[in-house]
Amino acid sequence: MEGDSVTLNTGVQTNQQDDIRWYYNDTRIAEINKDLSKICTDVQCNERFRDRLKLDHQTGSLTITNTRNTDSGVYKLKIFSSSSDSEKIFSVNVQGVSAAERDEVKRNEGESVTFDPPVARKPNDVMMWYFNDILIAEITGNPNKTCTDVQCNNDTERFRDRLKLDHQTGSLTIMNTTNTDSGEYKLQINIINNSSFSITRVKRFNLTVIDVPGSGLSSEAAAGIVFGGVVVGVLLVYAAGAAAIYYRRRQRHIAVPLNDDGL
Repeated sequence: MEGDSVTLNTGVQTNQQDDIRWYYNDTRIAEINKDLSKICTDVQCNERFRDRLKLDHQTGSLTITNTRNTDSGVYKLKIFSSSSDSEKIFSVNVQGVSAAERDEVKRNEGESVTFDPPVARKPNDVMMWYFNDILIAEITGNPNKTCTDVQCNNDTERFRDRLKLDHQTGSLTIMNTTNTDSGEYKLQINIINNSSFSITRVKRFNLTVIDVPGSGLSSEAAAGIVFGGVVVGVLLVYAAGAAAIYYRRRQRHIAVPLNDDGL
């Protein structure tokens, strides 16, 4: 898929041959010789890939990063050794990614979100999750090498135990999202198909966390209610006290009727 990386393997070590040359549609794009005195990739050989080629100096394998549909075509490997020459041909087809396949995810603050891999995970697949190019989770074939958040990157604790990684599927869940979680999440899957080539799948998710205003009155209004309640309470107490005083004063002026003896 467009945006993935693909590695074309030679299957040999550089000390077993004299010269390795890579061609794209019969145009040389990379070269490495036995003593490493002559190495070229992309710009030195051909500018069409614009720094998207990586050449393994140990094996001579060629990696094309961030593939585009214009990278589709025939890649030819030629190995010139002192004993014999050999040739290997790869046919690469890069499929475009439609807008519908680019995941735009929106969540309200406090909700959870789960990002699912585009393919089923195989036991030997390596999955790495990135947030704005910072590694936040990784899962390998070895359960002891699984990490999330702090274990992956000691410099960031931004998620604070809010990440859950499904070891079976590779899905990543972010719990109790905040608006600071908004950004690009990238899943990189290293898939080894066979000894001839391997593919690195890349899936991107753009997450927008919406800050939802709290229900009810603002803190200022709530403070006003409390303050108002105190004032009302004081007034009620004062009113009750005034009534009691008035009642006592009124009691002192009540005329008491005399009995028949004038008492």
